[in-house]
Amino acid sequence: MASTSTLLMKTIFLVLIFVSFAISPATSTAPDDCASESANPCVNKAKALPLKIIAIAAILVASMIGVGAPLFSRSVPFLQPDGNIFTIVKCFASGIILGTGFMHVLPDSFDMLSSKCLGENPWHKFPFSGFLAMLACLVTLVIDSMATTLYTSKNVVGIVPHGHGHGHGPENDVALPIKEDDSANAQLLRYRVIAMVLELGIIVHSVVIGLSLGATSDTCTIKGLIAALCFHQMFEGMGLGGCILQAEYTNMKKFVMAFFFAVTTPSGIALGIALSTVYRENSPSALITVGLLNACSAGLLIYMALVDLLAAEFMGPKLQGSIKMQAKCFLAALLGCGGMSIIAKWA
Repeated sequence: MASTSTLLMKTIFLVLIFVSFAISPATSTAPDDCASESANPCVNKAKALPLKIIAIAAILVASMIGVGAPLFSRSVPFLQPDGNIFTIVKCFASGIILGTGFMHVLPDSFDMLSSKCLGENPWHKFPFSGFLAMLACLVTLVIDSMATTLYTSKNVVGIVPHGHGHGHGPENDVALPIKEDDSANAQLLRYRVIAMVLELGIIVHSVVIGLSLGATSDTCTIKGLIAALCFHQMFEGMGLGGCILQAEYTNMKKFVMAFFFAVTTPSGIALGIALSTVYRENSPSALITVGLLNACSAGLLIYMALVDLLAAEFMGPKLQGSIKMQAKCFLAALLGCGGMSIIAKWA
């Protein structure tokens, strides 16, 4: 079932964390200054704490607005899920997610796993970031496919006789899928799988982002990140919120999924603050752990944005029936990617 696939993904990420901590002492011959604060005039713990608290509040509000807006769009006539404006906004948000994977998460992973603070062997001799991102894409594909199959297999009714023999054994019985609204049911199942897998990928990289912000005492970095992350979380939340809306979950499930998205980055910041006395973002353990998680998260986000969001939208009957809508949605996606590319300068 889909819960099993979600558990599998979480297990993979936890294994990566433990493995990275286990191998980092043995494979890292870092310079002495890598485990200490850099001589940066912007580093000021006393001034950084109020900024982090502001970041928690601002990002929480932005995340709630972003993920909540699509969920309340049914009450706004021109923002109905089957309307053109909703489709265009969803493509823009998908561009945000794609830009996040390519322009933020994956480059961060390359920077971390190629840091001078890590040993030459093996970190500088093999492109772990690209390899893990590629692997994450393939694993996401398998989980996406298996979860859809498991969901679909639950939608069968009864056993009907089949075959020309006179036997009554199980070999003569075949489970037939529901015939009524078959295509609508299949699409709904796809939306539900997409919503769950996408939320998992977003939550993983949101925790990493929050942890890094909460642990740093660089006030210059924090000031730039607050605005960038508010924009990022708001529009990424719109993409996720649109998927949750189309999945047609119960109100309680919608609330739970929206809640976890909204509080993940602020919780990561709070955890970073709590660990700021022992966590050093340029220590080998931190670089390896966060670098591996970023690579996996990037692969998942890139796959979801391209395959399950943009490709599914552009190859669907709505856009295939209108070149004009295709052009609008392409420009929206391009704008989303471009926005995240610009933000990459500060984030």
